Amino acid sequence: MVSKKMLRAAISGLGVVFAVSICIGLTSGIAIAGDDSQKEGQCRNDWQFTTEFYLQDCSCVNDDSAGANRYFSLQPGYQLVLEGEEDGEEIRALIIVTDDVEEITVQGIGTILTRVVEEWEWIDDVLVEVSKNFFARCEQTNDIYYFGEDVDICEAGLELIGGIFLCEGDEPDHEGAWRAGENGAKAGLIMPGTFLLGSRYFQEIAWDVGAVDRGENVEMGLTVETEAGVFENCVMVIDTNPADGICKRKDGDVKIYCPGVGLVMDEELELVCYGTECDEE
Repeated sequence: MVSKKMLRAAISGLGVVFAVSICIGLTSGIAIAGDDSQKEGQCRNDWQFTTEFYLQDCSCVNDDSAGANRYFSLQPGYQLVLEGEEDGEEIRALIIVTDDVEEITVQGIGTILTRVVEEWEWIDDVLVEVSKNFFARCEQTNDIYYFGEDVDICEAGLELIGGIFLCEGDEPDHEGAWRAGENGAKAGLIMPGTFLLGSRYFQEIAWDVGAVDRGENVEMGLTVETEAGVFENCVMVIDTNPADGICKRKDGDVKIYCPGVGLVMDEELELVCYGTECDEE
């Protein structure tokens, strides 16, 4: 079984993975930039992570199509709840695939009707963040692509008044919000349809707001035990963020996804409920 205590040990035991020539989904290109042209906060190994996914060759859809992607569901009504403790604070995260869709227009690709996935986060029972994330699936490869997010943040606690979130009566913080096709932002790959061990790819590409998370597929065939159950054939992805100076695998966030379920571990958070009725608990 893999427990939270074993995650860091698993990372430290991983060998060096070469992913320079790996293709992800459709024939993906790799953007290469020398050290002299790097942006502030950018990592020296950014050129090893795929940034071009040729979405113009995809038929992008916003449905799950009976579990087309084993590790990431876009089925409306599907929910995940993860809980854990970090720095002495109790954290609860609720992820809901909504019935809503959002149009995202990207030059050279066109207008894509994305699925809206909401994420709600509580710290010590105080709602501090709500985001609406926009995803679509490439019908040819079952890759899930990330087209942006709207974000409301308030450390003091968000209040829903008149259909909008407020922070102590004022506008919440929207730090990290972005959309593909605006201000140079491009869609990223959030979960490949085929999990290729060693693959490296940008999940978000919005440098102007620091939304440049990168994923690296580092482990597969895991068995994981959480409060929600025991899951087999799971995979591990490590996220890093050049804008935050998090460049090395050992400093990244560990996430584990399991087939037919989705995200079951995210650093100190682990799955406690999944299905269609979690928010009613």
